[in-house]
Amino acid sequence: MSMGKRKARQESLFVTTEHLRQGEGHPFYRRLNGLLAEAGFDRWIESRCRGYYEQQEKRGRPSLPPGVYFRLLLVGYFEGIDSQRGIAWRCADSLSLRQFLGLPLDEPTPDHSTLTNTRRRLPEEVFHEVFQFVLAVAAEKKLLSGKTVGVDSTTLEANAAMKSIVRRDTGEDWNAYVTTLMREEGLLEEDEQPADEDLRRFDKKRKNKRVSNDDWKSPSDPEARITKMKDGRTHLAYKAEHVVDLESDLVVAAEIRRADEGDTETLVDSVIQAQLNLKQAGSDAQIEEVAADKGYHAAHALELADDLNLRTYIPEPQHAHQRRWTDKPEEQRRAVINNRRRAGRAKAKQLQRRRSELCERSFAHVCDTGGLRRSWLRGLVDVTKRYLIGVAAHNLGRILRSLFGVGKPKAGRCGSRDENRAPEDHDLAWPLCLPLTWLRSGVVRVTALLTARPSTTGHHRSTILAA
Repeated sequence: MSMGKRKARQESLFVTTEHLRQGEGHPFYRRLNGLLAEAGFDRWIESRCRGYYEQQEKRGRPSLPPGVYFRLLLVGYFEGIDSQRGIAWRCADSLSLRQFLGLPLDEPTPDHSTLTNTRRRLPEEVFHEVFQFVLAVAAEKKLLSGKTVGVDSTTLEANAAMKSIVRRDTGEDWNAYVTTLMREEGLLEEDEQPADEDLRRFDKKRKNKRVSNDDWKSPSDPEARITKMKDGRTHLAYKAEHVVDLESDLVVAAEIRRADEGDTETLVDSVIQAQLNLKQAGSDAQIEEVAADKGYHAAHALELADDLNLRTYIPEPQHAHQRRWTDKPEEQRRAVINNRRRAGRAKAKQLQRRRSELCERSFAHVCDTGGLRRSWLRGLVDVTKRYLIGVAAHNLGRILRSLFGVGKPKAGRCGSRDENRAPEDHDLAWPLCLPLTWLRSGVVRVTALLTARPSTTGHHRSTILAA
């Protein structure tokens, strides 16, 4: 056989439909579509959003169906794409995603501007109801417990730069503010403008260079707040707070707040929202126990949780001096002592380990691999809309993982496939390939341990093999 050569060619003007190459689609997205169809998602979301569209088309083509719009946002999470432009490009480039969206081959995929217009058209409560709809699917599958929850928060980078902040009182930017300070110290005349190098040198030598949210804001995103990120950088950001069901690994509440709101101020509000979501999802579960880290420990927060019949398991920070209760209500003292007694039990240690595992895992899936650590939207409402659907996609992945063994599309890649087998056979064998992958990785790790330490005794070798 002679070797084929790539060369320029003239594309055909017309291609019939039967000659178009179509893939059989991704098994994960077919399973996801089947789950949404079983729950009646498209009929429900179209009836819910009908009031925000024109009842009779007056001009142009019909708008993007709400079911397709929310599927596009789900693609952003499952493919790890953070921007709407990236989502639009990815869907236009993939036949399997086109099948997931339900778009025929003779129609173009939605543009990123269509996503923006649809997001502006739909109010925030619709996104909350979609999140609750996914929880209802989990409740119907008997996957939702809701008795014991864990609470944790993280920071999300806002779509605004620190170098663009301005004073709240005067509207001056940073260079104008430093120039004013130089004039107050007599280093400049009234009509003299300093060079950029002089500004940097003076700003570097100043002692008090702290930036407060009370004095500074971003003109492009006034609701973003100056805060310290997880990696140590100071940036304009928001705060995302998760309430995770410690039994089912589902996020029952995801709240976006300003970054300067303390954890002790938002703890009870997030738990109340989680209880409301469970009720709207049709679950009879009642939240009884709340586990959080020591950053959530405060006397007034524990008192409020105690009034709501919530048993808290929150470690108490170490204090240099013994706490005084003479100037505080008796209810706060009682709540702190009860929480201290519960936090010292073995059950509290188990809940803390479970909380740190599941809460951090949810942030890793949603923010890091899900593409939501950095927001390209501005404003608390728009950031909440996008983030809620990302967390809803995370919950859908948890549901699919419980039902079929795989929670993300990339987890289903486990080697070559037999072209002679039917597509339904691939679907049945697709989740079963994961234990084989785990077994292979375990064998590789054991082999590496045995080969890396040749001086290991026979007793230790048998222990490793037995493990």
